[in-house]
Amino acid sequence: MELNIKLAKIQRELKAPKGQMNNFGGYKYRSCEDILEAVKPMLGDIVLTVSDSIELIGDRIYVKATASLSDNANRLETTAYAREPLSKKGMDESQITGAASSYARKYALNGLFAIDDTKDADTQDNTQAKAHPNSKPAQALKQKARDEDPLVRTITGMLADPEKHDFAREALDELDDENEKKRVWSLLNTKEKEIVRSFKSM
Repeated sequence: MELNIKLAKIQRELKAPKGQMNNFGGYKYRSCEDILEAVKPMLGDIVLTVSDSIELIGDRIYVKATASLSDNANRLETTAYAREPLSKKGMDESQITGAASSYARKYALNGLFAIDDTKDADTQDNTQAKAHPNSKPAQALKQKARDEDPLVRTITGMLADPEKHDFAREALDELDDENEKKRVWSLLNTKEKEIVRSFKSM
């Protein structure tokens, strides 16, 4: 019970700011390191450990992360999984596993400390609001631009199929030109942008 009380206090008081920036989506996000930096001064005599294991589920490899608190007498823990992508541009296999590990660890810590990972108000996409999204001409022009752009059609098609999200993430990672990134981003709808945001630290 004493450990539960200490954890509840940490959950109420922990402030873990989003210290990372996603340059493609233009939003801030919270990393595993951000959480650890914020929580360490609050632990006192409680020991926090974060560990990984590798699990093969079907034909895909998952990293299982476990975040646990211990006061010697009792232990509390949460787990989270992250799937390794088939490939990621510019990364060798160890880096791919490391990225999946960081992602899984973050969500294990989120679960343990009851961190709400919704986006801050200043990270929300306000492009459509500024362009009067209820305007039928504006919507028609945006849809026409989406339909006529082969790259956007390809990416939105992959975003619509959860089984192809890895490929969508890779395609977005390969966009090197900032103007091209902004153009593609502006043509995504709200749901598609949320999917892209979910890629975050993967």
